[in-house]
Amino acid sequence: MKWTLNQLQKYRNKDFIIDEMIRVDEIKQVDTSIREVSPMHITGRGDIDSTKVTFHIKIEGHLILPCSRTLVDVKLPINVDTTETFLLQGSVYETEEETHQVKGDVIDLMPIIREILLLEVPMQVFCDDVVSDEGAPQSGKDWEVVSEEEQSKKIDPRLAGLAKFFDENKSSSES
Repeated sequence: MKWTLNQLQKYRNKDFIIDEMIRVDEIKQVDTSIREVSPMHITGRGDIDSTKVTFHIKIEGHLILPCSRTLVDVKLPINVDTTETFLLQGSVYETEEETHQVKGDVIDLMPIIREILLLEVPMQVFCDDVVSDEGAPQSGKDWEVVSEEEQSKKIDPRLAGLAKFFDENKSSSES
């Protein structure tokens, strides 16, 4: 994912197609909550002219993160579309999108791809099914994990008498 300006200028006003599988395992050292990184499939194209190089790329793959509740592995799919513009030496270009200045004569997309992947990691991720054998325990002495559905169905014992009051009130009004 690294090209010299001379390599890219050969594709000026021509199709520059990107279709590569890359490894970005080094992001595990930056964010230690990431347990695994799949190979990322990078597809897209580059638009090259005399003042700038614009890459329209799609990043696909997945990350393995710990479930915030049970600590089991959760597969987080990555499917990101991005447009990255590199301004060539001394060029000024007005745009609303973020641009990158080319340093030297090499354009390297890897640092940008790593940054995008790190930004995709959510604060919390939850697994779909509760697995009792793996991960953190779901109950202990005087406590248990209760789903929101179960919680809404339970009646607070302090308010149980009030529920009976409404039941009695309904039966007396029906008579």
